[in-house]
Amino acid sequence: MTLAHLSIDAQDPMHVADILSQIMDGVSLPFPPCSGAFIAFGKADDGTAIEVYPLGTTVQQGPDQIAFVQGEANAHPIATHICLASPLTESRLLDIGRQNNWTARTCNRGPFECVEIWLENRVLIEALDPGMTQDYRRNMTTAGWRAMFGI
Repeated sequence: MTLAHLSIDAQDPMHVADILSQIMDGVSLPFPPCSGAFIAFGKADDGTAIEVYPLGTTVQQGPDQIAFVQGEANAHPIATHICLASPLTESRLLDIGRQNNWTARTCNRGPFECVEIWLENRVLIEALDPGMTQDYRRNMTTAGWRAMFGI
């Protein structure tokens, strides 16, 4: 199973989508279904994408399908985070975060290392360079999880 796409909100959706597209080595484009939103696509162009809505946008049940509703903007950190495999080097991933004045650091999660990039210093991206991606895929399995936590 593969995660196809997800959505987050941001103070500057276009900028955040541009940065995400750099991390995914892809492109970002407007996302017309939601006013002011953008979408970042991965290089493989296989449908992998992250939609970035204006801060405070909620996704709700509309009468026939999804509805985008602008609510109160909240710039606090959120619980949702994303782990992305990237073709970029650890050094380049760190540079991307730091060039935007966002927290960017390499962290050890136990079964894998990642580069934390805090988009707008509120949304966590765990970016994996190619070596980190190999460790992640080797160690983040149900068997590995059980062994690590004695489950």
